[in-house]
Amino acid sequence: MAGARAWILALFDAERGRWMLWLPVAMGLGIAVYFELPAEPAAWMGPGAALAAVVLAILAPPGSLARALAIGLVAASVGFGLVAWRTAHLAAPTLSRPLFSINVEGRIADIQRLPEGRRVVLEAVRLKGRGAPPPEMTPLRLRVSLTRGAPPLQVGDRLLVLANLTPPGGPAAPGAFDFQRLAWYQQLGAVGYALAPAAVIEPGRPAGFVRALDALRAEVTDRILTALPGPEGGVVAALLTGEQSAVDKDIVQAMRDSGLAHILSISGLHIVFVVGLVMGLVRYGIALVPPLALRVDAKKVAAVLALAAALFYTALAGAPVPAQRACAMAGFALLAVLLDRTALSLRLVAWSAVIVLAAAPESLTGASFQMSFAAVVALIAAWEAASGWRRRLHERAEHVRHRWLWRLGAGLAASLATTLVASIATGAFAAYHFNRLSLLGVVANLLGVPLTGFWIMPWGLLAMLLMPFGLERLALVPMGWGVEGLDAIAKTVGGWPQAATLVPSLPGASLWLITIGGLWLCLWRRRWRLAGLPLVAAGLLLPPAAAPDLLMSDDGRVLGLRDERGIVHVASNRTDRFVTETWARRSGQEGARRWTVNADQEAAGLGCHTGLCRWTKGPWRVALVSDERRLEAACASADIVLATVDAHARCRGPRLVIDRRDAWRQGAQALWLDDEGLRRETSNARRGDRPWVPGSPSRQATAIKPPGT
Repeated sequence: MAGARAWILALFDAERGRWMLWLPVAMGLGIAVYFELPAEPAAWMGPGAALAAVVLAILAPPGSLARALAIGLVAASVGFGLVAWRTAHLAAPTLSRPLFSINVEGRIADIQRLPEGRRVVLEAVRLKGRGAPPPEMTPLRLRVSLTRGAPPLQVGDRLLVLANLTPPGGPAAPGAFDFQRLAWYQQLGAVGYALAPAAVIEPGRPAGFVRALDALRAEVTDRILTALPGPEGGVVAALLTGEQSAVDKDIVQAMRDSGLAHILSISGLHIVFVVGLVMGLVRYGIALVPPLALRVDAKKVAAVLALAAALFYTALAGAPVPAQRACAMAGFALLAVLLDRTALSLRLVAWSAVIVLAAAPESLTGASFQMSFAAVVALIAAWEAASGWRRRLHERAEHVRHRWLWRLGAGLAASLATTLVASIATGAFAAYHFNRLSLLGVVANLLGVPLTGFWIMPWGLLAMLLMPFGLERLALVPMGWGVEGLDAIAKTVGGWPQAATLVPSLPGASLWLITIGGLWLCLWRRRWRLAGLPLVAAGLLLPPAAAPDLLMSDDGRVLGLRDERGIVHVASNRTDRFVTETWARRSGQEGARRWTVNADQEAAGLGCHTGLCRWTKGPWRVALVSDERRLEAACASADIVLATVDAHARCRGPRLVIDRRDAWRQGAQALWLDDEGLRRETSNARRGDRPWVPGSPSRQATAIKPPGT
């Protein structure tokens, strides 16, 4: 035992230079623990744990593994306390019930272009009409989809619109994406849609730096879509301003199927293109002026201007998490250039992660954060691991006769290897969050990434430079040609058989094992890092979570069932595309259709007829009711009744009755049936006592700030 302990300590000591890389991992672990808790922690827990960890770090011997572990505990406690503080700090009123035909007045904070119209985020909100809440309970911010007849808008305008509003929706099923949690951190207290064209009652000019940037983003997006009114305009807007809402849905799906969806999200790839283009152009321009080239360090001047361009691009795009990470890394790398230090290392990634987590700790749970950092960590780790191989290739290249041909082949091989590493690193996270794996992404990326880097983005940079002079169309048109080629690649590869496959929902343990195993594999340098591979394999081999047999949406309007083949069907009069697609995707299928039965099943009394669906599984007789006139018949013969109408007072016979009021109080419902019994789970119970969960004690105890504070 003593020998094994000494061996392990020696391994850790040999990796002393890599200990710092685990600092953001510890910080993220604290944040992850916070979100995994079944109830909101006490406010003192984060600071108390951090203080205790600081004491341990002081008492531990300097330079020892014990001190390093204590510092990691400090980082974890800081992450835990930071996200807990942010949760309390962002508390804001949320609608408690739907409001219909309500007059909504507010100042435009953001404008999102959709293929079917525009969607605005309003702040400084006033609600007028029947059932409107008092000012102290009015949401600070809300989101409204406008009709096509809306007037020209800009950030800062004060808008008046007649709309239907609802509270932010909960998960479509227990364990599914939690929009209520996202809305909590955005202080979004209601969502809705306009019933009539909106009116600008007070034109406004954006005040402050952030609003000025929002206004600039909206103006640039408008000018892009004016110059390129076709589907390519939405893609160009996504690439230049980060506004993805105007991208055609068919293009988005093709990009996902082909593995090119990452190009639509401004991230490291785009920041690298911008930094590389600016540095190349500046250095080349300085070299064209010999007197200037002799007096200035062109490399360092180019680094300063490239950093300014990266900061502007990130800010213009709204600073999404991948762009924050990429910009922070670019900043560290360019600073290293200025200080004549190594520009590419995992230390840069680590400090970038610390910055992002400190600014928005809740971003840890998002697919964007996880996939972007997984890709860049894997790429740099692979680059480090291949250092010896790269050195030997470089030595061999010195003796090759056709050196240009060798370099071309090396470039293609590097592009292939980069795509392969990034695809493997992000594949598990894509499967966990989106239930989709792109199997032919390597082919699409080999064609699409060079096209984006060498044609599309240079024209985009030129368009931004020409925009102050009103000449952006000269560059946007050829940029649009490149986007058309990118769309063609996406649709061609995405249309191939087995280009993408849907997978059932992975259990949460899979994400933990894959993440820990992947980090162990990438952050250490010695052979013991290979111990991370079994953890990754275990995470991938865990069986998917069992899909429920019966489902009810969180608003109590949509019912679903899973037949004997494991296919999810809609079994209610009403449907909701988002809800049913989520149910189907989590079961590994594409879309959910209404339930139909064969002749034998119909003869047995099964199937759907005028608001009543009858279904059986083993000993269980199930009735799904969408019409209250059929409630009596359903209750007379079923063991389980799911109803989109009020049913408890009138339905006494069945062993279990779940109606729409249960969904309103408890969230989405899921039931698993077998010969031994049934298991029921609700989305609110699964999420626990958290402030973003309607009706939870911690939400009622959270101090809600009045508007304007």
